[in-house]
Formats: sequence, structure tokens, C-alpha cells
Amino acid sequence: MDRVPELPEVENARQVVEKALDRVIASVDDTDEYVCRPHAPGEIDRALKGGRLTAAHRRGKTMWCDTVTADGAAGPHLGIHLGMGGRIFVTGPTGDEDSSLYAGGDPHVGGMPKKPGERPDKHPKNKAEWDRFRMTFDDGGELRLFDKRRLGRVHLEPDVDALGPDAAEITRDEFRARVGKGIVAIKAKLLDQSVLAGVGNLLADETLWEAKLSPSRPAGELSTKELDALRTTLRKATRDAIKRGGVHTGEVIAHRAKDETCPRCGAPMERGTVGGRTTWWCSVEQAAEGRTD
Repeated sequence: MDRVPELPEVENARQVVEKALDRVIASVDDTDEYVCRPHAPGEIDRALKGGRLTAAHRRGKTMWCDTVTADGAAGPHLGIHLGMGGRIFVTGPTGDEDSSLYAGGDPHVGGMPKKPGERPDKHPKNKAEWDRFRMTFDDGGELRLFDKRRLGRVHLEPDVDALGPDAAEITRDEFRARVGKGIVAIKAKLLDQSVLAGVGNLLADETLWEAKLSPSRPAGELSTKELDALRTTLRKATRDAIKRGGVHTGEVIAHRAKDETCPRCGAPMERGTVGGRTTWWCSVEQAAEGRTD
């Protein structure tokens, strides 16, 4: 099974978290010791209560918030990780015209509203036990981490130093230096979060299909021209996925299946394993010996 969410879904969730900024935190339910590890129940609550979230950041698939304490001093950073199926939702002030629910993350996760503005009472499967973390504001609104599979995580002071540059922001020179070296398959290089952060299995397949590059081609064999074109394609594929609601909207994604054909040229799609991940590619345009124009 492909692992989601990827960068576009996390960016969508980050934008939803921005709905929670500059609102006074009345309480935090951090009683799920697994999701909130290594913190003991009440530790995050004590660190954040009375303060505010002031900014929401993202690098790759990692998201975190700046905070201030009740007296206005800089507070701890709050890391929010969606895991494989987590979603964020934020509600506006109770009784306010803007009391709608805003959902962010993978829209295919069951039990949660798929569209901004949908209320949770339309979704009877939205069980309270799947809310793994809850932040309540003094205006009555909330921020919740909904995670049916319990693979997300919320913790203080997340470490982002091991991550490479964000895949949506990496510069041309950084991309050449980080991606265009070695004998590792280009798909495996794209998936390495220490090389560049944010690319998952679906986004890698979509990007390499759009670029007409074999996923198994050694990264060091790509020319400077091919690397530059690949970076441009990656940024475009990422922007398109963010705009459309997730990586599942990619042009080739629905064709990653048995007996499917390339939506561009009609050739059979092929399946294999690259970098330990299930991979699909066009048998003609992404042939292992190189690209075809």
C-alpha cells in the first residue's frame, strides 16, 4: 500500500492549521501517550495553555508551529505529524459565522469531512476515540488530530535538521548537487528525505512519468539539462497536487494498476520495485535505456 500523506497533503494541513493561529489556548488533551510520546500526559498542556500558536511551518512532510506563552515570551515549537492517515481539522469560534469545520490532510481517509465547511455531524463514523490530540481555544473552537490508524504524532521541539531542502522550494544548484550524484536509482534518490524532503511514492512516480525518465536510471547518469528539467517537473507536479487536493490527482496515478496503459502514449504500464517501493512506469517513454521524446 502506498504511504500517504505526502508533501501536498501536509501543505494542505498546514494551511488549515493557520486557521488556529493567534487564538488563546484554553486546554490541550494530550492524554494519548503513544501519539504524544515522549511526553507524559499533561506535559504539552502545561507548556501551551494560555499561549497561542503564532505560525505554521512545513518542510517536506514535517509540520510544526511557533508558539508564544501566556506572558508573550517565545514558547516551544509544536510538531504535528500526520503519519500515514492523519488529518487535521480546525473549527472557528463557537457561535461565530466562521464556525465551519476546516479539514486538511488526505481527503481519502475515512470518517472525516472531505470538503472545507462540512460539519462533523454529517459523518457518523467520525468517532471521538479517533481524535488523538485536541487543542481547545478560549473562543470555543478546536484543533484536532484525527487519526484512525494512530500513526500520527504530536510533540514538542521536533528535530528537522536531518531533513534535506523542501522539494517544493529547492534551488537549481541544490538540486543538481544533492540529486545528480551516485549510482542510486533516481527514484530512490527522490525518496530520500535527507536529500530533499517531501517526495513520497506517488509523487515520485508522477514526476518521473511527467519527465519521461526511467525510475531505475542511476541518478549520476542524468545530464545537467535532465536534472534541471526534472526539478522543474517536480515543482510543477507538487504545485498541481497542492492546488487539486493531493497526490492522488496526478495524471498517471489512476493508471498505476494491472492492465493499465500510459495516459500519454497508450503503451502498457509496467510494475516493479525501485528503492524498496512499488513503482509504475510507461514501458515505452520510460524505458530503462533512457527517455524517448
